[in-house]
Amino acid sequence: MIYSKVLFVFVFQTAANCMSRLARLCPYFLSNRGFSIGIGDVTPGPRLVREKERLVREGYEKCREYIRSFQEGKLQSQPGCSVEETLESVVLRELSVIRESAGKSCKKELHRTNSPLIMALCGSKGSFINISQMIACVGQQAISGKRIPDGFEDRALPHFPRKSKEPAAKGFVKNSFYSGLTPTEFFFHTVGGREGLVDTAVKTAETGYMQRRLVKSLEDLCSQYDLTVRNSEGFIVQFKYGGDGLDPAAMEGKDKPVEFPRVLQHIKAMYLCGTESPLSPSQVRFLSDKAFQSNIFLYCNNEFKRGIRSFLDKAVDDMESFWLRHGIPDPFKEGAARSGEIAELLNPMDDAVPRVLYQIQRFTRTQMEKFLTTCVDKFMRARIEPGTAVGAVGAQSIGEPGTQMTLKTFHFAGVASMNITLGVPRIKEIINASKVISTPIITAHLETDNDPEFARIVKGRIEKTLLGEVSRYIEEVYEPDGCFIKIRLDRNRVKLLKLEVDVNTILYSLCAAPKLKLKPKNISIRSSSVLFVYPPDNPKSTVYYVLQHLKCLLPNVVVKGIDSVSRAIIHIDEGKRGERYKLLVEGMNLQKVIATRGVKGTATTSNHTTEVEKSLGIEAARQTIINEIVYTMVNHGMSIDSRHVMLLADLMCFKGEVLGITRFGLAKMKESVLMLASFEKTADHLFDAAFHGQRDAVCGVSECIIMGIPMSIGTGMFKLLHRHKSPAVARQKKLLFDNPDFHLHEHSYRHPLPNSS
Repeated sequence: MIYSKVLFVFVFQTAANCMSRLARLCPYFLSNRGFSIGIGDVTPGPRLVREKERLVREGYEKCREYIRSFQEGKLQSQPGCSVEETLESVVLRELSVIRESAGKSCKKELHRTNSPLIMALCGSKGSFINISQMIACVGQQAISGKRIPDGFEDRALPHFPRKSKEPAAKGFVKNSFYSGLTPTEFFFHTVGGREGLVDTAVKTAETGYMQRRLVKSLEDLCSQYDLTVRNSEGFIVQFKYGGDGLDPAAMEGKDKPVEFPRVLQHIKAMYLCGTESPLSPSQVRFLSDKAFQSNIFLYCNNEFKRGIRSFLDKAVDDMESFWLRHGIPDPFKEGAARSGEIAELLNPMDDAVPRVLYQIQRFTRTQMEKFLTTCVDKFMRARIEPGTAVGAVGAQSIGEPGTQMTLKTFHFAGVASMNITLGVPRIKEIINASKVISTPIITAHLETDNDPEFARIVKGRIEKTLLGEVSRYIEEVYEPDGCFIKIRLDRNRVKLLKLEVDVNTILYSLCAAPKLKLKPKNISIRSSSVLFVYPPDNPKSTVYYVLQHLKCLLPNVVVKGIDSVSRAIIHIDEGKRGERYKLLVEGMNLQKVIATRGVKGTATTSNHTTEVEKSLGIEAARQTIINEIVYTMVNHGMSIDSRHVMLLADLMCFKGEVLGITRFGLAKMKESVLMLASFEKTADHLFDAAFHGQRDAVCGVSECIIMGIPMSIGTGMFKLLHRHKSPAVARQKKLLFDNPDFHLHEHSYRHPLPNSS
């Protein structure tokens, strides 16, 4: 055992010496050699030039095929897209592939000592896209996620033919910065660059104001001694911070307090087997069961216990399968271990089995004990301290990544034409609790999700269908004895679109339309596809004008679907169970979508917080806020600890309604006049407070700073409630000048007053 400890210390000391020498050597090497980039680092080799030319040629040819199909009317449109939108989508996809492929070729061709490559790989600056643009191909220039639009008589620039869809005419830059851009390419690149500059300037102001609002609303939230999170007035915002009372700063894994595999590896490296015998799988199970029956996990929550239990079970299962695979006998059976028949943990090693096999998948008693105690210690250290300003930390954690987002970002949710607003505008919509959002999307799961025909039928029930879309014609008919409007349905189109529409449902829709003011007596069904609509009596107008008015309004009457839904798109999810169909509904009215036959209501979600609150309640609205903020951040490659987002969502919903982080929402959340006056509309708040004689408790952060008194967060949170009386009065210590030896004589300091004359 002593020998193994000495060896362990020697190995660690040697590793430390090696790292120390490397650290001294590297700066010396860099100071002599330096690290710089020259034109040679971005000069493409002949093979890379040939590869790039091939990629561009093949990509252009594919784009021309798509354009040719579009011009001949043979291009198959994608679901929810027009033919032109489909063309833009497929051409954009092809052109983006060119730059990606060129970047991969660069990665293969460049030598490992190439300076830009070293910078991209080590993560100090730049990426493979930057390298690809310098050496191979700058790529497609975009405005708001689309190709350069036409701005000069049906073309982007006068250098190209009218209505040209060619890659070069719509902003594709095939040259690299090394080879140099042509005048048109330079212009397109400038257009794309300007959007980035404007974006950065606008984004700074937007995100700065957003963060200020977040901090103002969250600043007084503080964790208490009873584990709750309360504001300065004592209202409970969360019963336990983040649902588990753990500090986000102390997390190891993905929002988890302990990363079990890493801790186990560390323990196994720190506590080698030495003379201690490895345990068999059933012995490990016995020890873990014993540990869970003891008080070691007394102060840990159930989620943590389940996590460590499942990790240990998996580790033991792996160990057991290894022993079985190599024919290693386990003398202690699981049943005996569980019944407590093992009085002592004896050595399970068999002399017939090579000793090295016991060392591969091993667990000793010390390792087991140390692993469990280390995990519990880490969990206890990860608990949030009372007095922590969780609100201010949460506001900073959400606001800071917001500054790194791009302002105008659109994400194609599996469908080329369905844009979803992301980035700063989306975060603003969520925290403002906007009543109207730019892209409301309802994700409707189906009761039968593996049948495309069923999906089309449900789509027809939800999507708004107008009378003009299912009619072959709507025409005026004048006869000697009267006049009417004749409507003939296009039954083939109705059948093709799987619409549950006939003359009877149309009659009901016409009578229900408020603007038409029609009654059943004004409508006559003549056959299974023909209706006559007679003009209603109107003493204020002639029959002719009433008929013309009817003819204008009839094509826009909704005969099927939900009025507030603009369209529904069938989305195909390809997973392990094969193709699964769901509907992406663009529009509002979650309640009606859930109530539609064929829609699985329990699995239907919306990205509109106010809609969710109205339909499903405040808890569902809170969860929507959390999901949407996390989804937006993840789409930008950022991860925030879920506890910060949960705190924001709880603050927005703890009053029983969804309140936005705006001056109006803040006025409902807070009662302090000084706090509201320090945010916005200062004079208005102070005037109203003076007029109504309002009182301010001065307990929040802003008010205390204004008044210059300690605030009740952190160490200012507790107060001394009882002064302890000492049994003996402490004797006052004499001062230095109380000592008579240091007293000066009178004559030494008393001087006569100067003569006043």
